[in-house]
Amino acid sequence: MIEAWSVADVRAAEEPLLAAGAPLMERAAFALATVVARDLARRRSVALPDGGRRDGRVTGARAVLLVGSGNNGGDTLHAGAYLARRGVEVLAVLTGEHAHPGGLAALRDAGGRVEVLVGSPDDASRADRPHDHLDAHVADRVASQVARADVVLDGLVGIGSRGPLRGVAGDLVARVSAVLDDGARAGLDGRAGLDGRPGPGIELRAGSGGRGRPWVVAVDAPSGIGVDDGTVPGPVLRADRTVTFGAAKPGLLLPPATHLAGRGAVVDIGLRLADRVRSEDGDAARPVVRRLEPADVAARWVVPGPTDHKYTRGVVGVVAGTSTYPGAAVLVTSAAVRAGAGMVRFRGPDDVTRAVLAARPEVVPAAGRVQSWVLGPGVPPVPGPDDEPAGDGGQHDRIGSALAAATGELAADVAGPRVPVVVDAGALSLLPERCPPSAVLTPHAGELATLLRSRGDDVTRADVEAEPLRWARRAHAATGATVLLKGSATVVVGPEGAWSQSDAPAWLATAGAGDVLAGILGTVLAAHSERVVHEPGLAAELAAVAAVVHGLAAERANPGGPVAALDVAGAVPAVVAELLAARSEGF
Repeated sequence: MIEAWSVADVRAAEEPLLAAGAPLMERAAFALATVVARDLARRRSVALPDGGRRDGRVTGARAVLLVGSGNNGGDTLHAGAYLARRGVEVLAVLTGEHAHPGGLAALRDAGGRVEVLVGSPDDASRADRPHDHLDAHVADRVASQVARADVVLDGLVGIGSRGPLRGVAGDLVARVSAVLDDGARAGLDGRAGLDGRPGPGIELRAGSGGRGRPWVVAVDAPSGIGVDDGTVPGPVLRADRTVTFGAAKPGLLLPPATHLAGRGAVVDIGLRLADRVRSEDGDAARPVVRRLEPADVAARWVVPGPTDHKYTRGVVGVVAGTSTYPGAAVLVTSAAVRAGAGMVRFRGPDDVTRAVLAARPEVVPAAGRVQSWVLGPGVPPVPGPDDEPAGDGGQHDRIGSALAAATGELAADVAGPRVPVVVDAGALSLLPERCPPSAVLTPHAGELATLLRSRGDDVTRADVEAEPLRWARRAHAATGATVLLKGSATVVVGPEGAWSQSDAPAWLATAGAGDVLAGILGTVLAAHSERVVHEPGLAAELAAVAAVVHGLAAERANPGGPVAALDVAGAVPAVVAELLAARSEGF
């Protein structure tokens, strides 16, 4: 499991170590240089006669360092010095006067070159001028140098920075990003040679290793992202790798910034946050956000034993679909069956029931006891006073009865104790004022904005997409329910914290994908039903489990290409089997 800690927590963990003279910068710089050298060697690999590949030589590679002031710039400069001693041609581009003196001296001593865009790094007599702007010709020249590099290190600002990149740094990142993105759009990506002229006066060609677009490494975090919340308020240079020190930072896991962070590498510099950081009341502090890895999912997946039967494995009740949208019911029930539910019960109009049974004859079209509910996919919201009546085929009434049972008010036609519930699509308009955490809401950004506006918040879909964690937290506070916010990265918020999963390919943005997720989640909740009702934080963790399986199934359904929702449901059994097999082999 990956745990991401706030900037304040990281700073609190660093303070006693710095006071004791721990060489944190040296540790960070050496680890950064080691990761960069390894990546360079792999990108410059050579083919072997047997068809395999051997790591290439680092000597002769070219590195450009984009360096700001402060310790983050010092980490970058010291790492550049290590690389220069290994034969890498290093150019440091400084965006201000106040480069880290020790790092600058180390780089120069190692033979690295330095170019200063504003002022002199050796003159500390005048303050930085953050509102200076970069001359267009200088920006073009630096962008050209970046384009010819094998690797670029982004060390412009540290994790304490707030707001968008401005001035010289902002201008530089905007120009470099435009050049590299133009090259990628022209088909000049990291797997092919870079030729052509993607911008005025800029020639993009292959790096000396012939591997195409330079490999971009962010130092601690991509400069310009919201390190604590994952926002992207201005220009950011998209990284292929982020090397972060001591612990992951929330912005590396949270959308939209997570899509700019590339592959992660957390290097240990001795912080031990879980041991060192304490809240004011003396309790151990919590990570801001967590991310499950495959081993975590396997550990939480319930495997039936020899004494289990269909009722003990988890019975999922589904109210989904209408005559207009019968496919949603087929997708939810198919996903629940394929995810391993002991039984799936379906309740809906006769024509929808027939469609479900034609696709999944295992489904039971009768009321009875369930261990979880999935409510609302393919059902329209309750119409407003000025809207036309909804053709819901009685589904709103069925959802209302099931919601009453799931949230603690037993209805006459629903037997058994309170159980977890997945609330999706049209069922969101039927929520009671307060819900237990065992109710998991699964809106996309537009649905979440609608839900929050109905409760007094002035928020749009664009607002939710820009700050997913903030608004998912707000929805959890407003309803009491666990909130799974669907998107390119899925954010889950419950009473014991947040999760962010980015396991799905972009191809999963397709009609019906959310219905499949709802069916998987209903099955996972049913398998843990009693615990979910009594352990407030468990629903959020299991929602993250379902999101991982959903994403992995989408990739397995057609690696690297388009997928249909029903194909995703069909890939779930193999994904679960692979996860469990790896667990049994000592994941």
